[in-house]
Amino acid sequence: MVTATERRERQRAERHQLIITTARELAESEGWEAVTTRKLADKVEYSQPVLYGHFANMEAIRDAVAVEGIGEMAEQLRAAREAAPASEGVRAVCTAYLAFAAAHPAAYQAMFTLPTKVKWASDETPAPLRAAFGEIVSAFGPFNDRNAALAELIWGSLHGMTVLLLSGRIPQEAQEQRLDLLVALFANAPA
Repeated sequence: MVTATERRERQRAERHQLIITTARELAESEGWEAVTTRKLADKVEYSQPVLYGHFANMEAIRDAVAVEGIGEMAEQLRAAREAAPASEGVRAVCTAYLAFAAAHPAAYQAMFTLPTKVKWASDETPAPLRAAFGEIVSAFGPFNDRNAALAELIWGSLHGMTVLLLSGRIPQEAQEQRLDLLVALFANAPA
């Protein structure tokens, strides 16, 4: 039998997730500038104080969307890497990264371009961020300083490509060629 305390905790967790999911959906459909506490409270059918009972401010909500999105990206990177032959792991991870960013532009913004209090490259880095980076590293082989550096460089390149594509600054038509060149540069990098 479920206790009243367990039921309240489950309901609180469900409300917390509803706020994150709704903020993300609203951002994907209307952009982050449309995501206000008032609009979000109306969409989730709770008062603004209820939102503030879960999150300190809109930045905290965006950060929760970012961590959730990075967790999803990590799963997609892992699935792509595991499904590909080892020799195609780098390309599979790159392709999955770019596909995730294209399919979820607002989540991608929260993850990598908007201001955040989420800690990166520190002892406080959330597990989903470590997992996503670990998948990029794994595409190069076992974790070591060289593979971590390659992962950082290819991640930076993918991020640049993503931002330029999403902003319309480079043409989509040349994406495969760019990806071919990027993979050739990094997949066969000398030791």
